[in-house]
This record gives sequence, structure tokens and C-alpha cells, in this order.
Amino acid sequence: MFTILKKERLNPTVSRMVVKAPFVARKAEPGQFIIFRAHEDSERIPLTIADFDREAGTVTVIYQIVGASTMELDAMREGEALCDFVGPLGKPTQTDGIKKVAVVGGGVGCAIAYPVARKLHDLGCEVHAVVGFRSSDLVILEEEFAAASDRLILMTDDGSRGEKGLVTAALEKLIEEGNAYDEVIAIGPLVMMKFVCAVTKRYGIKTVVSMNPIMIDGTGMCGGCRLTVGGETKFACVDGPDFDGHLVDFDEAMKRGTMYREFEQHAREASCNLLNREVQ
Repeated sequence: MFTILKKERLNPTVSRMVVKAPFVARKAEPGQFIIFRAHEDSERIPLTIADFDREAGTVTVIYQIVGASTMELDAMREGEALCDFVGPLGKPTQTDGIKKVAVVGGGVGCAIAYPVARKLHDLGCEVHAVVGFRSSDLVILEEEFAAASDRLILMTDDGSRGEKGLVTAALEKLIEEGNAYDEVIAIGPLVMMKFVCAVTKRYGIKTVVSMNPIMIDGTGMCGGCRLTVGGETKFACVDGPDFDGHLVDFDEAMKRGTMYREFEQHAREASCNLLNREVQ
């Protein structure tokens, strides 16, 4: 029984859910993911672990309501139980030997970046966090990042919160100030990670990206998360989700991501109709 212990809306399209899953919590590490099904006839989809409490036996996921499966998930209430909650899957983010790091998060990708920043901070690493959102109403986890960072820079596209501009501008400013980072970890939309890597490549800074956004079934069987890394074919779910960002072919990954838009739109509309009938 994977009981939903707590559910809260973080912004108009993003929710946080705490699930009772002691066996997953016991082994979970930042960067890993779970696969869930809301109901027996639901689609299986992966979600990155946003937090975990080994003692309490809980795992926290943060999800954006964008498709049929996340709409089904968001329709569930506290006290109800998910059909499946399998994990932890994927390789944990490597944190050994890092003394100073810049963690860059974009949008809902901040939910994946936060546990990485927290672990590094707990290990004594100097953590500079740069988080970006389109506007103030979409900001999530600001307090959590502040607690896990030695320096936090919040960016919004329209300047309605924090500083106005893109995360790449804030990151480059930090580098130009003389911050010598052992590593930059970037997690967010593919286009954001692509341009973060373009910045860090100019300065020769190792950069790790999470390719979680392109995962579909989480097992490697569907082939939807296939990508090219350093000229070799990899699968985000079984070989990652973390990769050397300077070796990832982002243009190929972004092009493949558009292949399923029409199908996703039909599934979303069908789910809306079903949920509306259930409410009535």
C-alpha cells in the first residue's frame, strides 16, 4: 500500500506528494527516480525523487500536471493509495570529491536539483544555487534551496521575483566573479541545459545534466529516451539519467521530444473528459 500521506499545490501547475514507501526510502539517493501507476489501468511513468525520509519511510515526488497520467495522479487525495511505486531506479548523482559546485535549476527541474544541492551541502560542499522561473507565481522550493545553499540566486524571465533574466546570465556572472567550481550541475528544460553547457564549455568547467525530461517508461524498452552522448547511443533511464552535458546532443533530443505531442494532446483531452465525468 503506497498511501498518499500529504499532497499540496506548489504553484498553479505543480504539486508535491509525500508517499509511504519504506523500501524505496531505504535505498533512495538524489538523482534517482521511481515509476508509478495511479490505478491498475493507468500508464506507467517515471518521476524523479524530490526528497526522502528513511526514518519515516516516505518518499516525496514533485510533478507538473501536463498529461493524462499526472492529471490522474493529481486527482488522488490524501489517504488514497497508488497502485505501483517502484524504485529507486537510475544511477544516483555522483557527489564524491566535489568541494565547490553551482547547481542550476529551471522550472520544475528544481525539484530534481534540490535534493542534489542538499546532499552536497550536508557533505560540507560550498553550494551556489541558481534557480529560474518564468514568473513569480511559478516559483517553487525557494526556502528549501536557501537552506541548502551558501548562495542562492533566484531569476525570473519577467523580473517579478528575484533578478530579471536567464539562469545562464547569472551563472556566467558567478564564474566571472572568480568562483572556481569543481562542477556545474544543471537540471531543467532541455534548452536551458543546452545553453548552460554552452557557457561552461567556454570556461572548461565539468557539467553534469539530468536527462530525466525525456524519459517515458523508465526501463529502456520503449526507446523514447534514446540519446546520443559523445557519439554513442545511450538511454536516459538505464544509463543515466545524469550525463556529461558537453557530450550530449541536445538538438537531437529536443527534436525527438516533439514526436509525441499530438498523442499526448489526445490522451490529455481523454483524461479531462473522464475526470469531469467522475466529478459529476
